[in-house]
Amino acid sequence: MINTENMSILIVDDMKSMRLTIRKMLQTLKIGGTLKFAENGKEGLEILHQSRCDLAIVDWNMPVMNGIEMLETIRNDKVIRDLPVIMVTAEAERDIVSEVAETEIDGYLLKPLTLSSLDNKIKSVVEKANNPDPATMHRIKARELEEMGDYDSALEQIRIALVHKPSASRLLRQLGLLNFKIGKPAIAEKCLLKAASVNKQDTITRAHLAEYYIDIKDLEKAGRYYLEIMGLSTRYFDQAQDLGEKLLKKGSRQLSMDIFSKIITLSKKRIAAREKIIEICMAANEIEYPLQLLEQSIKENPSNYDTIFKTGLVYLETGNTEKALNHFLDVDSHVRSHIEAKFNIAKIYFSKGKVLQADDYLNQILRIDPRNREAIALRREI
Repeated sequence: MINTENMSILIVDDMKSMRLTIRKMLQTLKIGGTLKFAENGKEGLEILHQSRCDLAIVDWNMPVMNGIEMLETIRNDKVIRDLPVIMVTAEAERDIVSEVAETEIDGYLLKPLTLSSLDNKIKSVVEKANNPDPATMHRIKARELEEMGDYDSALEQIRIALVHKPSASRLLRQLGLLNFKIGKPAIAEKCLLKAASVNKQDTITRAHLAEYYIDIKDLEKAGRYYLEIMGLSTRYFDQAQDLGEKLLKKGSRQLSMDIFSKIITLSKKRIAAREKIIEICMAANEIEYPLQLLEQSIKENPSNYDTIFKTGLVYLETGNTEKALNHFLDVDSHVRSHIEAKFNIAKIYFSKGKVLQADDYLNQILRIDPRNREAIALRREI
């Protein structure tokens, strides 16, 4: 049994001022006999493995290892997995609500903290830890049986737990995953579908469904679930991008574009995401969509001449030499030593029968690089 007055509490936050604030608030509330501190999730885990703690108060947004990563590691460690954890965040609620709700969190608090909110949350979490409800007790028993390989008994424990909490998505998800383990995918799918339907923010269940549909080659269903997932959490962009690439190769162009568009719109690293998606599309001979992305990039950063040159190459590949020429000329007017832009201008002029203009650009190249083989070869042709 945890006693709030003399319990051991680990406070994990990268800001020293926040650690000190929580310490002062706990002292005022007379909560906690021993307080331990860490600057990130990695340090926090080291402390948890070295000494016993009754509760962890963890910041969500930290360098090295953030709160969600730390929580996932805790829940996957048999020694410390049942540690009560309270997540603290100042972030927008869209990500944190769905993520903490589905990563076995015990509670979360929004900054700025108040004495009353901290007091109420800690006492509520400790009460649940000291007096777990019947559904939780059966769920933990099911987990132990599953780890022993007794899947049938584990299933029975989850069914009993669901009697107490029939609409708990976490229990329905566990029931589904156990049915996968005993070779009943149809029942497992039904359980996961029900879990997703009762909890519109259950990203983990949706991710399991998506992976199941990928395994059975139903990529369209998987794609629709990833679109839902990305509306809830930013944690699955890599998986969604991989699926988008598979859909594109399979010929499901529109769904693939919808996934790519959502990634670019929601990603915190939008420029990098856009560049990767352009590469994927070009490799699959999809030209129209990457052209739209490239033109959007130029609008956002009209002085990025690498992007302008790349866009010119794509237009050249589509046979639109006029637009390609305009982009190459734009690059040449600002980056006078850009040999590739000059050479492409020369080639386009030559193809249009404008020999003098082509020869002029070849001369410019040869003044920069007298041994340029491509320029010498084209000049011989002229």
